[in-house]
Amino acid sequence: APAMLRDKDTEADFQRFLRRVDDVANLLQGLNSPDLAVQEKAIAETEKRLQEQGASREEEEEEEECRTTVNRTLINTSVRAFPSEIKAGLNGFLAALEKDAKERAQRRRRNEQLANALKEQGNEAFREGDFALAIQRYSEGLERLRDKQELYTNRAQAYLKLREYEKAISDCEWALKCNKNCLKAYFLMGKAHLALQHFTEARQCYEKMLQIDPQKEALVQDCVSEARLEEKRLRDEERAEREAQAGNAGSMQELLHRLSCPGQDILYYTGGIRLLAGLLNSCTGQTFFRTNNGFSILRNETVRGAFCAESKSPAEVELCISLLLLWQAACAGNEENQRVLLAQAGVGAQLAELLSSGTAQIQRETLALVALYSHNERGRRLLLRQDLSRWLQILLAFVKSTDARADSAMNILSDLIGEERFQRQCQAMLSTDVLPLFTQLLVSARQVNQAALAQAVALLGSLCADVGMRAQLAQSRECWQACLQLLDGDPGASSPGYQQCVFAVLGLMMNLLLDSNGTIQDFAVPISGRCLALLSHQDGRIVTRATGVLSRVLPASASAVEEVVKGGVVKKMLKFLKAGGHLTSSYAIKTLAICTKSSSRAQEELLRWDKRFQVLLKLLECGDELVVGNAALCLSQCLLQPGAARALLGSSVVQLLLRGAGGDALRASVQHNSAIALGRLCVAEPRHIHQLRKLNGFAILNSSMKYMQNS
Repeated sequence: APAMLRDKDTEADFQRFLRRVDDVANLLQGLNSPDLAVQEKAIAETEKRLQEQGASREEEEEEEECRTTVNRTLINTSVRAFPSEIKAGLNGFLAALEKDAKERAQRRRRNEQLANALKEQGNEAFREGDFALAIQRYSEGLERLRDKQELYTNRAQAYLKLREYEKAISDCEWALKCNKNCLKAYFLMGKAHLALQHFTEARQCYEKMLQIDPQKEALVQDCVSEARLEEKRLRDEERAEREAQAGNAGSMQELLHRLSCPGQDILYYTGGIRLLAGLLNSCTGQTFFRTNNGFSILRNETVRGAFCAESKSPAEVELCISLLLLWQAACAGNEENQRVLLAQAGVGAQLAELLSSGTAQIQRETLALVALYSHNERGRRLLLRQDLSRWLQILLAFVKSTDARADSAMNILSDLIGEERFQRQCQAMLSTDVLPLFTQLLVSARQVNQAALAQAVALLGSLCADVGMRAQLAQSRECWQACLQLLDGDPGASSPGYQQCVFAVLGLMMNLLLDSNGTIQDFAVPISGRCLALLSHQDGRIVTRATGVLSRVLPASASAVEEVVKGGVVKKMLKFLKAGGHLTSSYAIKTLAICTKSSSRAQEELLRWDKRFQVLLKLLECGDELVVGNAALCLSQCLLQPGAARALLGSSVVQLLLRGAGGDALRASVQHNSAIALGRLCVAEPRHIHQLRKLNGFAILNSSMKYMQNS
């Protein structure tokens, strides 16, 4: 619960006001009681109160919303009233209450309109950065309506901006008087306590938020983390100050002083920075570096010039590398130092330039520094405050590197790719800058770092979760041509790295095929042809993904279906289905369903290679409804072939189809496909009707006839 209000007189007044409300409510309850004894007692108490307050009614406009006034002349207070007079007085008393309630309701509506108008004026002033004016408007609103929670929390937010933390806390306490479950009040009060370094109180506020709304767990965790880091920063700085007072930081102070002096040559600063980096081997050293303005070293013109130079001399390269090593030492495991470094003017923007430089050692150390940020959530947030729109392109370019830079870049990209803000920044430059580089990398797959390329392809595939980016990639003819070029040849004889690339590209293609478009229709034949060839690959993972691509690309083109059927896809799919791998089977039966739906030849071949439909019957028993639905669809198409229904006599096909058509399935497509297959089965071979009769399935058969007419 919030602490007592700061103003004791105001608190006492507020509590008296609440008690008066309770007293009036209790009196009204007693006057309306069916128990005569209780009613009599309430009447006596009412008379007593009216005698104490006088016989005349005071006409008073009150600021408090719930204060009650009555016409005290309606009851004779000089003598004890007879029952009839009591009844008349009671009726008058209640009438006065009703009239007063209406008047108060009207006043409240009027005051609420004025308070809302003042609140909006305050909000506008807040948005414009005039926090003092915002506070004035919120205060004027509270003069009209003292129990309006939003005015207290909005004013508290303005007080926070002006660093008037005690006032902010007081307003939050008032807001909680109005609404004990006000999340915003606890949030702002936590921020105010944190600013005052009241860490325990801040955490209590955040914990209360979680109790009120468990769905705010992510926000609460962020707030608690912020409080933890701020408390750690304070403790670290206190420890560093004690070390300095004990004389244990003299060498670092001397180095920082010398490095701040202008006029020395570049080698002088390079050597000093290297020595300084060697001293930052503890949290205390890192903290002392920060509190003694170690990050302000860029104010030195010589150091800044070397750091920012577009074309660096060998000496400038060495100084830049030394500076990067210093920052790595200062920021390793120290989130506060990471924050302070990126707060330095120009550092964030310059990191992109260093990554793009042609100097391998500078790139290597910049990647190492960036990795300190990307490997933890708070560090990523700090990075994402920068403009990272070029970073996808920059990091992808490291795939061309044959050393550890490629792996480092892909690991950083892997850390960033899941961040929504990074995805939004990348989207703007995807078509113009990223796609050309990506297609170039795919085309030259045999000449680049193949393990890094495979990771890059997989990461780009993960971007396809975003509909907009998926559409950009899927509509790019250059992207599809590059994917097919990578799949050309015989990857079975290639290196493991190249096979990783094939596997990754197939995964990317599956993602791109989630939606259809004209480009996909144009490329459907070559895509399906290349995947058909990969069905004989020695790597089972590649076979599975090639089958998956087929299952998604074939619906886009009847010509593609015709080509793969000619190429023997039906026999291959039956082989995979007999092997029993679940994922491969789900892709294989979908591929068969697509082929048999549009190709009579596919129907004939399935009947030839699986004469009694043993494979399809086994799939109809599967617990996966997608598999069952596709198996039923495939069977219903094959039943159009002469002799197909006769081949199923004596099997459990009727029972299996009844189970699917009769409503046991959750998916409507399973019921639909099963009903069609059941109807075609009985029409083509009436002897199945006997089994249907034994299973009481005529009602389901009648419904299946409806499906048949529509199919």
